[in-house]
Amino acid sequence: MGKKDFEDGMLFTNLTGSSIHTLFMRIEIDVYFIDENKTVFEKVSLKPWRFYKPKMHARYILETKKGKIKLEIGDHLDFI
Repeated sequence: MGKKDFEDGMLFTNLTGSSIHTLFMRIEIDVYFIDENKTVFEKVSLKPWRFYKPKMHARYILETKKGKIKLEIGDHLDFI
């Protein structure tokens, strides 16, 4: 939050909920909601000062700079 730019993504793993916000952010981000099988089930682009709640609970959430990576619904990720 508060950064003008960032190059890396952030993977959130210890989630108690799946809602996110972009309060205090200065750039638009892509948010990928990932299930327990590490499959992308929802993607959204958010401008600063927005709230979003996915249609179902996510096990993982990946945030990246808008357009940084090109993941699609149904893509399977491999990470530890």
